[in-house]
Amino acid sequence: MSIFSRIRSSARILLKGELQKKKRNPIPAITPEEVAEVKQFFPREKFFVLGHARSGTTLLMRLLRLHGDVHCNYQAHFFTRKPTLKSLVDTPDIEEWLTRKSNRWNQGRDLSPLVLRAAADFIMERDAAREGKHIVGDKSPSSTIHAQVVRDAHALYPDAKILYIVRDGRDVLISERFRNFVEESKFLTPEDKRILSDLKTDSASFSDGRRSIFTETSIRNIAKRWADDVSEIDFESKRLYGANYISLRYEDLLAEPFNELLRLWKFLGVKKVSKTLEKQLLDEMSSNPDEEWQAKRNEGIASFLPKGQAGNWQRLFTARDKTLFKEMAGDVLVRWGYEKDLNW
Repeated sequence: MSIFSRIRSSARILLKGELQKKKRNPIPAITPEEVAEVKQFFPREKFFVLGHARSGTTLLMRLLRLHGDVHCNYQAHFFTRKPTLKSLVDTPDIEEWLTRKSNRWNQGRDLSPLVLRAAADFIMERDAAREGKHIVGDKSPSSTIHAQVVRDAHALYPDAKILYIVRDGRDVLISERFRNFVEESKFLTPEDKRILSDLKTDSASFSDGRRSIFTETSIRNIAKRWADDVSEIDFESKRLYGANYISLRYEDLLAEPFNELLRLWKFLGVKKVSKTLEKQLLDEMSSNPDEEWQAKRNEGIASFLPKGQAGNWQRLFTARDKTLFKEMAGDVLVRWGYEKDLNW
């Protein structure tokens, strides 16, 4: 750089301050060599339970960790809700620090993926160590980020296993709607609030197909979000994780809990499954902390909908609701075996 260029640059910095990059370069994926290095310090096998909100992820977590080898905790949202894990290093300043040539710890490579992996590993393994278990995972539902969830997970955990639980989208819609009603969410529109008020005073008209608990906008939005989430996460998980990806339906978990958990525990690599776990599973399924919580929040509304059951949509969907759902997500129902065709 010439002396005149240096003077101009110095003058600009004095007058306007040093120019900043607007965004950092993409965070690189962890390499196989780095995974091997990390596992010397954090050796436990990792898994992630994914699923659209209100699809049974919490129940699945509670059942998985009944096994003596498996620990699962929840809502870390490493990849499923903003700000996600990568936000820890997602600035130009942090990139400059972790890549600068004078930083001899980085061996000429961006340290970002190692920083992120080490942070998440420590959070999970600290908990698992307290429980004395050697397989550990996080349960965090996802409803809006879709396929990017899987891509971000794979960039840091290509060696992990993914469990994806799917629930009939019509029941997901109803469960999500009632949760918002129970909480009297700030996202309720004036029309939503009118429906809620009418539901409190005349619930019978909403349980026999005469009136809908949904506005047209709400059913379109939630149905599309469910369809996109289920389709994209399943596709991307198969593409990136292959044999390290497994899916299940919530309804099958309710119908045959021991057989489903046996399949999942073996997928996670447990050494042995005791037959006594079957009774523990049934005991665990008999409680519903979410139902108890909703009853405390708003018992009048919460009691209208049996929690955790399959098929609630059959008494609550109106003819218009069915038509709208078929339009937005009917093909996804067929793909997952909930219907044979669109004639329902």
